[in-house]
Amino acid sequence: MAQTFDRHRRLRKSAAMRNLVRENHVRVEDLIYPLFVVEGTGIKNEIPSMPGVYQLSLDTLAEELKEIVALGIQAVLMFGVPTHKDACGTEAYNDDAITQQAMRLIKEAHPEMIVIADTCLCEYTDHGHCGVIHEGEVVNDETLKLLGQTAVSQAKAGADIIAPSNMMDGFVIAIREALDEAGFEHIPIMSYAVKYASAFYGPFRDAAGSTPQFGDRKSYQMDAANAREGLREAASDVKEGADFLIVKPGLAFMDMVLRLRENFNLPIVAYNVSAEYSMVKAAALNGWIDEERIVMETLVGFKRAGADMIITYHAKDVAKWLAR
Repeated sequence: MAQTFDRHRRLRKSAAMRNLVRENHVRVEDLIYPLFVVEGTGIKNEIPSMPGVYQLSLDTLAEELKEIVALGIQAVLMFGVPTHKDACGTEAYNDDAITQQAMRLIKEAHPEMIVIADTCLCEYTDHGHCGVIHEGEVVNDETLKLLGQTAVSQAKAGADIIAPSNMMDGFVIAIREALDEAGFEHIPIMSYAVKYASAFYGPFRDAAGSTPQFGDRKSYQMDAANAREGLREAASDVKEGADFLIVKPGLAFMDMVLRLRENFNLPIVAYNVSAEYSMVKAAALNGWIDEERIVMETLVGFKRAGADMIITYHAKDVAKWLAR
């Protein structure tokens, strides 16, 4: 009888055959590991909602970095959690603040490590919003000036990449101009171009101490229902000088990773966010899932959708699994 169907299973017959035809791979070089630094000494506070993720003082950060480097992870994303907070987030652009101290420490001990500075005000303001408040509203243009100061301060401290996450209109060009005027033309901008007002950030706010004290962030972060708006946001950032484009959250918005891949030639970054991590960890701790298979399937999904790199709290575990 003549064959009337395709035999796709020929290419799945053995592990070696499947390896041979595999289209996408997760490499340790693709991974970016977030770090949270706090003031004080001897501090290594595990985030209750994020098992295995810690707030670190500078001395314990040094130990953490040795492990990260030994695992082959080449990039970290820095979040500072200062003790002092005020209405304008002055610790964000204080050259001697905890975030800047941490970046100097990393570059002195591990100059080859790529240090990415999250550039926002929410960890530094006493109201927890990402900008300056006037009559209960986040003021866009006044906030831009502070974001530019923050980016310059972070670059002076050794940041290799500035990653603005505040979703103010014009944030990329404001930061680009501030960096250029300060002599940091060589520092690229990794824009949180497509960032949704998401329920998946809850555990992160525990880690960064950045929960809004009133209202929400829906007037500046995107509506989860919108896709075309994400393309407009990304196009504006490209026009203003972005060098990378981030989609956050990554897993729930993998369609946006694909849409950006199909429309832009810049490197695309998927942010595998805190609640995506916490749900996997909780299920694994209860013995409900195979954690390694779930995580690797998720990460290769980001690559299949078109991501070039992945920000993930799973980075250390993934590096260990890849090294086996």
